[in-house]
Amino acid sequence: MSGSGSILDQLFPFFATTAEITVRVQPHYAADHSQPEAGAWMWRYHVRIENHGDQLVRLLDRHWIIRDAAGRREDVEGPGVVGEQPLIPPGGAHDYVSACPLGTPSGTMEGSYGMERADGTRFRAKIPLFALVSPDSRRTAN
Repeated sequence: MSGSGSILDQLFPFFATTAEITVRVQPHYAADHSQPEAGAWMWRYHVRIENHGDQLVRLLDRHWIIRDAAGRREDVEGPGVVGEQPLIPPGGAHDYVSACPLGTPSGTMEGSYGMERADGTRFRAKIPLFALVSPDSRRTAN
C-alpha cells in the first residue's frame, strides 16, 4: 500500500499493517556502490517497524523475496534483522538500514517478519512490495 497522508507516509512511501504492526520502507538507489558497467546495482533501504498494539513484540526472523528485472527470484531468510532481534514496546518503533544488490537496473522486494508477542503468540507481519529503480532503468533505447 502506498499513501500520501501523514509525514511518515511521505517519508516512507511503502507501508503495510498486519496485526497492529506497521512496516514502512524507504528505498534509495546507491549510485556510490553501484557499477552499472559491470552489471551491478545497489540499493539501500530504511525500514521502520511500528508497534500499534498493547503488548511488547520481538522480531524473530525475516523472509525477503527479491526479484530482478529478468524475473529471477531470490528468497533470503534468517534470524532477526541486521544481527538483532529487537524488542518493540507498545507505541514504539524499531528502525534499521540495510542494502540489496541486483544484477539488473531494477527489481522489487517484499516479504515478512516473524513476530512474537509478550503472551507468546506468533504471527507474520507483511513487508510491503516496493520497487528498486535505478536511473539506468529509466533510459529508453532508440
